[in-house]
Amino acid sequence: MSKDSEITKNNKAWEKLFDKYKIIDNIEQKGYFEITASQINEFREARLMTKFDHRANLPKLFIDNNLSILPITRGSYIISNFEAYKDFEQLHDKITIVSFPEYIESIDYENITSEAIAINCVYISNILADFLGDDKLVPTVSGRMSSGKFSFNIWNKANKANITINVANSQVEIDGGFEGVNQLALIEAKNFIADDFLIRQLYYPYRLWSNKVSKKIIPIFLIYSNGIFSLYEYEFQDIDNYNSLCLVKQKNYSIEAVGISLNDISAVLNRVKIIQEPKIAFPQADKFERVINLCELLLDNEMTRDDITLNYAFTPRQTNYYTDAGRYLGLIDKRKKDNEIVFSLTEEGRKILRSKYKERQLKFVEVILRHKVFNEVLKFYLRYGKTPSKSKIVDIMKTSNLYNVEAENTYYRRASTVISWINWILDLPKGKA
Repeated sequence: MSKDSEITKNNKAWEKLFDKYKIIDNIEQKGYFEITASQINEFREARLMTKFDHRANLPKLFIDNNLSILPITRGSYIISNFEAYKDFEQLHDKITIVSFPEYIESIDYENITSEAIAINCVYISNILADFLGDDKLVPTVSGRMSSGKFSFNIWNKANKANITINVANSQVEIDGGFEGVNQLALIEAKNFIADDFLIRQLYYPYRLWSNKVSKKIIPIFLIYSNGIFSLYEYEFQDIDNYNSLCLVKQKNYSIEAVGISLNDISAVLNRVKIIQEPKIAFPQADKFERVINLCELLLDNEMTRDDITLNYAFTPRQTNYYTDAGRYLGLIDKRKKDNEIVFSLTEEGRKILRSKYKERQLKFVEVILRHKVFNEVLKFYLRYGKTPSKSKIVDIMKTSNLYNVEAENTYYRRASTVISWINWILDLPKGKA
């Protein structure tokens, strides 16, 4: 990969800002650096330069120097070595099946295209009521609002101590607020999968509404992808401590998902025809759920490499790996437009994404199994009741005419993806997220 492909527009603009304002020197001297939107705008629009919802979105200079950025007013930010993110923990992979009211015609729950529709679905289908154990919930607050004034402590990784941050009327956005008799649930929703999230997305709304209502504030993170609604309930154990967030519970739901059996998968295996290997790198993308999720994100709009990297919790290298995986399967197209690489869904990808739940999963199984390596590995599993060893998978790979795979360690790295994708297929009959 060329050095240039690692450098996004944000990276370049932040390099200029760090140089002009000696940001590293200031942080070493004072422990932090405050910067205004107008200063950022000199090099690139602040709105695009400060939205880093996941660690992977951070510019290279931030990652290299262990830095994060948080808003403190409507037009200013603070940069320091604080711990701003939290990893997702999945406590359960079992899926709870719920029904959807027959009289609702304006929402197609099998074709959810936005976070707003996902939130409507969890409310209408009583997923939220089941998750919180409260059947009196009604929608109340949402949208953009001012944070008001508050202070909080946050862990500084460089100093190994808490530092205090003062917030005054920063912008807060709440995707959905639902009030019951004894609680107000505030939802942050995403329609893409990530390893972590920015705690601020839950903490600032929590602080705002803790000062406005007497009821308990319940911060909830909702992730929707491929027919699965994953809900995470959190609690701030110390209202003044940004890092006191802990997971209370986590559940996965699906609306009327039709069960997939091992016989369904065997039927696909028996009918699929092996295709010639494409002249595209063999996949190195272990999480097949993220391949699906990337296709979902491309359903409505084509995106550049930078669009994917900056907005959807991919590092530049992961963007290459996962777009290549989609291309390998015939789901994603790559072309040049205005001197930029642009990705879009193929017609086959669009057709699959618009299918009903069961058909969609089995179509994904089919596009995987029409490649000899995956086909042979699944046959081995069904014959012997276990996944073959990595060395056995490498042997299969070496007889499959793979494109541009030569080094032994490359074969073994790619074998991990084979195992992961086969496990994804085998988990479908178990009803796992």
